[in-house]
Amino acid sequence: MDPQNTDSTGAKMWLNHAKTLRLHTGNLVNRSRLKKKCPGSPGEELQDCIQATLRDWFSTTKPSSENFTDTLDCSISQPTDAITPEEREEVKVSVKLFLCESLQSSITDAVEMACQTLAVSQLDSVIIAPPGPPEGDGQTLAHLQPAWEELETLVTSQRIAAIGTSDLDKDLLEQLYSWSKVKPSSNQVNLASCCVMPPDLTAFAKEFDIQLLTHSDPKELMSAATFKEALKEGTQDLNIADWRLEWVLRYSIIVKSRGIIKSKGYLVSARKASP
Repeated sequence: MDPQNTDSTGAKMWLNHAKTLRLHTGNLVNRSRLKKKCPGSPGEELQDCIQATLRDWFSTTKPSSENFTDTLDCSISQPTDAITPEEREEVKVSVKLFLCESLQSSITDAVEMACQTLAVSQLDSVIIAPPGPPEGDGQTLAHLQPAWEELETLVTSQRIAAIGTSDLDKDLLEQLYSWSKVKPSSNQVNLASCCVMPPDLTAFAKEFDIQLLTHSDPKELMSAATFKEALKEGTQDLNIADWRLEWVLRYSIIVKSRGIIKSKGYLVSARKASP
């Protein structure tokens, strides 16, 4: 029998049974050395990672009736991702969380999965990238508030040390700062949209000790169509039309004394749409 067909059959049985799909790509710092090409964008990198993780997992894990669960965990097992207690003080765990749907519980789920995967009790910093506002509307404080309140709860429970925002202009950052209980410690600015930091944003950030960072992430890290394409490639062309991307968490483990990235990877969650 063709092993490819066996893998495909097992993958189909798992996906038919599961309601939630969780992926962990493993450490891309190690993995990238084996790749022949460098992804052109964060979205392409994520697409490559999802495909490779699914292919690797389905080719090495064999299905049995005992391991059919509602949550399908597809992970590249790498012990280097877990942080030992001895090295915890020496590293900083930075996270950017991309929410694809407006579900506040997603934030807690993502943070808990990151803490569990990396073997830490607290993330040093989390930057939130909420889903875009409805078509034609601009970003507003009301749009941000539910996600920010969830982050504040996680700071209170000491799961996160510091929280930050992404792509806020000076007015919206000021509104968030005035309203929030836990103040934003950072704000990411996309240099594709502005080559120079806006002076009013720079002045406000300096006055209130908010760190301005730069990034190159697109407004939509991964479209629904691209996610389905990545799933299709990774699961040998199975019918995956009913799976929807819920959130993507990108983590970096940085050695404080040297400023180098020791480990970097993605955690991804998708759910099956209700019939």
